[in-house]
Amino acid sequence: MNIKLASRVGRIKPSPTLAVTAKALQLRQQGIDVINLAAGEPDFDTPDNIKAAAQRAMQAGKTKYTPVAGTASLKQAIITKFKQDNKLNYGKEEVLVSNGGKQSFYNLCQALIDKDDEVIIPAPYWVSYPDMVLLADGRPVFIEAGQEQQFKITAEQLTAAITARTKLFVINSPSNPTGVCYNEAELTALAEVLKQHPHVWIATDDMYEHILFAQQAFVNILNVCPELKERTIVMNGVSKAYSMTGWRIGYAAGPKDLISAMSKIQSQSTSNPSSISQEAAEEALTGPQDFVQMMSSDFEQRHNFVVDGLNAIKGIDCTPSQGTFYCFANIQQAITDTADVSNDVEFATFLLERCGVAVVPGSAFGLEGYMRISFANSRDNLTAALAKLKAVLG
Repeated sequence: MNIKLASRVGRIKPSPTLAVTAKALQLRQQGIDVINLAAGEPDFDTPDNIKAAAQRAMQAGKTKYTPVAGTASLKQAIITKFKQDNKLNYGKEEVLVSNGGKQSFYNLCQALIDKDDEVIIPAPYWVSYPDMVLLADGRPVFIEAGQEQQFKITAEQLTAAITARTKLFVINSPSNPTGVCYNEAELTALAEVLKQHPHVWIATDDMYEHILFAQQAFVNILNVCPELKERTIVMNGVSKAYSMTGWRIGYAAGPKDLISAMSKIQSQSTSNPSSISQEAAEEALTGPQDFVQMMSSDFEQRHNFVVDGLNAIKGIDCTPSQGTFYCFANIQQAITDTADVSNDVEFATFLLERCGVAVVPGSAFGLEGYMRISFANSRDNLTAALAKLKAVLG
């Protein structure tokens, strides 16, 4: 039977990170040893106090529907978090809890973007941004920022990209896939541009807020320009900072009318997030925070080890990150030096099949000639992976 699918399906592609992970799993099932440096999640277990909160919630019978936008107590914990950590003030009607950060951005696009509205996305970008814009009938507009500018766009580039059709500007700092972070001066320069274009909304994705190196303080665009608050939505979640990827809790805060529209979208798709996960997320935000610092410190040590190791391999040039658990390495010379390989997708396949090391090609993030490496893996595996790469590449 031939099925005529909706045209929107043809606009999008499967997640390349999930595709690489699936290929690595397939090779493992064939008995081939594979070190997965493609996974975008911490390798730490969820802290015990968070798991205990979920157990208490189940025992207390908190297993029913909750309000679509999240429980009152979790929303209050999010409000408190924003006030204490970010000096941002929101009310409960300005907060929406969703099934992960991905749903937060999906809700935003469905609520805000009309056909042919333009959404400015700096590249390299998180893989899902463009496809979710396309699903909303919008048009992604990319601003490329390569290694020569530390993977960060300039105010001049943003100015040149804005048109009368621009509806939304997306910024992700610290960044997936590069791990770089915009500083106050850079954010101020971007904010000055956005102040001149009141028709442009801003989405700041702060999912990696707490995974910063060198004791760097987190800052987002509202911290440097509070007057943008009435057209800015702040997105965050518990997945990365508390190693809770499978619990699926993200949250967003912004103007009441936009949050209400996003909640309406969610009410007709998934309804509320898991009641148990919400209880766990509340404990994550209100309980002890020592785990976050411990994990971030461990990631920083691994980062230094991996960047040094990559830069010792022929054909690879890796700029240090400022946070997250990723680095984004320039492999253009390695591609040139490798027989029968002409692009980063073929190079990633080569590494998987020849070395048993899984990485994600930079083109998946909108920048050809790079690879994203996740160092959310054991030191032993990282050491082994670097040794395999060096043995093949020199």
